[in-house]
Amino acid sequence: MIFERDNWQEIFSTINKNKLRTFLTGFSVAWGIFMLIILLGSGNGLQNGIHHQFEDDAINSLWVFSGQTTKAYKGMNAGRRILFNNQDYQKVKNSDAFIDHASGRFYLGSKVINFKKNYGTYDIRAVNPGHKYIEKTNITQGRFLNEFDNKKFQKVVVIGDIVRKDLFKKGEEPLGQYINVGRIPFKVIGVFEDAGGEGEMRKVYIPISTAQRIFNGNNRIHQMMMTVGNASLKQTKQIEKEIRTQLAALHHFDPDDSRAIRINNNVENYKQFQNLFLGIKIFIWIVGIGTIIAGIVGISNIMMIVVKERTREIGVRKALGATPVSIIGLILLESTVITSFAGYIGLMLGVGLLELINKYMPASDFFRNPEANIQVALTAMLLLIIAGIIAGFIPARKAASIKPIEALRDE
Repeated sequence: MIFERDNWQEIFSTINKNKLRTFLTGFSVAWGIFMLIILLGSGNGLQNGIHHQFEDDAINSLWVFSGQTTKAYKGMNAGRRILFNNQDYQKVKNSDAFIDHASGRFYLGSKVINFKKNYGTYDIRAVNPGHKYIEKTNITQGRFLNEFDNKKFQKVVVIGDIVRKDLFKKGEEPLGQYINVGRIPFKVIGVFEDAGGEGEMRKVYIPISTAQRIFNGNNRIHQMMMTVGNASLKQTKQIEKEIRTQLAALHHFDPDDSRAIRINNNVENYKQFQNLFLGIKIFIWIVGIGTIIAGIVGISNIMMIVVKERTREIGVRKALGATPVSIIGLILLESTVITSFAGYIGLMLGVGLLELINKYMPASDFFRNPEANIQVALTAMLLLIIAGIIAGFIPARKAASIKPIEALRDE
């Protein structure tokens, strides 16, 4: 049936006789597919932007920030500032078996760094070795800080790739060189890149113990962070509770005082974003499929009109021996051709527009690389074929039920 030349000639003849009607019907299907592809691509663009923000830090990480008490507790007044120290870090680091990498941070802010006559102002991060895994730091030359550096208060530094380019001439080897961090010489032991972009690569890392000793930090820590392996969301909430209980005991504040310390759970945040985008995708598919259904109804109505206009012709066919299956097949083929062709045009226009947006629109932190992947395109094409069959099914049944005698009497 599909490969019979006469059937195709008849379909194209019918379409040619009703150009405007066919165009308007096909446009509704093309518009539905076009909007579906654009909405899905835009949804992917938003999702890619959020994923990019999560690329900077380990998704399975907890971040602990100090705060200020809001409740009186065991004779202690409200309004006390909680200050972390090395003892807190060691306690938190060993608080749960799921914790595999941990680090404290001692903030030094920005300082002038120079090598020979080249100067620049860069952020200094004083951290523990586990920080490499929490910030997803990719070492491109040398190595990162290790426990020996911290234990021996080594004056060593790991610099971002932007810092390397600023301070060292092209082809000049940075490893083993001494740069001045706030007028204090530090030996460069590594160069890193970071998925967080140029801002992250304008930072340098030094051992936290060295920073505490040289820059009068005593045993102070401003922030603590850790990764929790493959712990589930429920398990990370339990780890949060354990950390809060331990720190409450050490600093004498009410464990239920949520502002005494704040814990940012990236596992929970990522899960929330996943659920959000799942809801967005479901909404997009509902809107897109709703638009396509409107097109299907239009095509079905058009095919009903076609069947009515060709009642006598169908009657003659049946009188000459045409089977109901052949009549149904012809109507279904015609509706599928119109739907598939119009839908394919809409699909290509949607993909083309997304490619133009992707090429010429600058990426941002919240929207980047809008695209409709091959799976979406194949799904859309399958929808088109199914839509064409559904659109022609009722008219095809009506055509197959026509009795030759009644059809020949039709005016």
